[in-house]
Amino acid sequence: MDDFRPEIFSVRGSKSAACRFSRPSRSTDANGGQASLRVLHVGKYYPPYRGGMESHLQTLCGELRKSIGVSAIVANETRRLMDSDIDGVPVLRLPRWFRVRSMPVCPAMAREIRRANADIVHLHLPNPLASLAWLLSGVRSRLVITWHSDIVRQRALARVAQPIEDALLQRAAMIIATSPNYIDSSPVLSRNRSRCRVIPFGVHPDTLRPRDAETVAKIRGRYGPNIVLAVGRLVYYKGFEYLIRAMREIDGRLLMVGEGPLRQKLERTALNLGVADRITFLGRVSQEEVAAYFHAADVFAMPSTERSEAFGIAQLEAMACGKPVVNTRIDSGVPFVSLDGVTGITVPPADSGSLADAVNRLFADKELATKYGAAGKRRVEEDFGVDLMARRTLDLYREALGVEALAAAS
Repeated sequence: MDDFRPEIFSVRGSKSAACRFSRPSRSTDANGGQASLRVLHVGKYYPPYRGGMESHLQTLCGELRKSIGVSAIVANETRRLMDSDIDGVPVLRLPRWFRVRSMPVCPAMAREIRRANADIVHLHLPNPLASLAWLLSGVRSRLVITWHSDIVRQRALARVAQPIEDALLQRAAMIIATSPNYIDSSPVLSRNRSRCRVIPFGVHPDTLRPRDAETVAKIRGRYGPNIVLAVGRLVYYKGFEYLIRAMREIDGRLLMVGEGPLRQKLERTALNLGVADRITFLGRVSQEEVAAYFHAADVFAMPSTERSEAFGIAQLEAMACGKPVVNTRIDSGVPFVSLDGVTGITVPPADSGSLADAVNRLFADKELATKYGAAGKRRVEEDFGVDLMARRTLDLYREALGVEALAAAS
């Protein structure tokens, strides 16, 4: 590997003499009150990088900063050190030297975790190299882990990571699982059940409002009347090939939002099956555009086939927009989010015929689709709000500390 010195940039990209990472003060919070706790979140990346873990990290940090001191350390996508302030959250993006199986390698991470001097370090996993960095940092602060997913497909990586994982989990005060289903199905979480607490992801319904009714009407005019929407990275565990196969039997149009390594393969599949004229690959779109597509759709489909899809935030977003969901009965939190016969229809994974039947049923029975959509919206409001997610996380921090230091923060 070639020798280099990482460039240091501020959020605006201008070079500076030294990184000014703003570690949150112990004395004040975002509202000018007393902040009794400093929490450092450690993830892979941070938005505008697109991904479920990254989206959750930004949402959680943005909500927690209203009550406590919060900062984040993640990898940059380049060899630049970037010091940012994202909506009031200090974010330090460390130079990424290279990647190992999609994992960013940031040699400075252990040092920066130590320098943060946080009361709690909150790791977002899987991310074996960040886990190793925490172990090497030697910090004595309490450790909290959000377990986004097991390492499912990369078995060699899982074997290498297991000793690191075991050492880390032995030191963790609390482990957050996103659903009770995942605790039951995960060998890792089930072994550490006594320290696991369920805190589902949350969404901001306000961010999912379309810019205007005209945009939604234009989408429906162009692709309607029967629109099924799928949103996500075009990767193996999403099961999009089965949804494309289902389109042979679906009288409607499929809109697919997202990019990924399987795009060309999926496009060829659609062409070979003779359904390419009824499938539109929209690629990467903005959050505002995604909201418009959610509202324009008649049905949202999440055809995931592997438990790498641990939760499925996109179906939560669809529910927040009042849309019925067709998801799959995989061994994860996916069927926990949208409930079969309540907010949508759950079908067996890797079953194109069942996917087609469910979508066609909702197309044909508008009353049922409306009923499921309304129930999904209520479920999001009652159980998956970001304020509730933040309160539950603050309660968990209290439990991890074993003190009442956060009594005034809730």
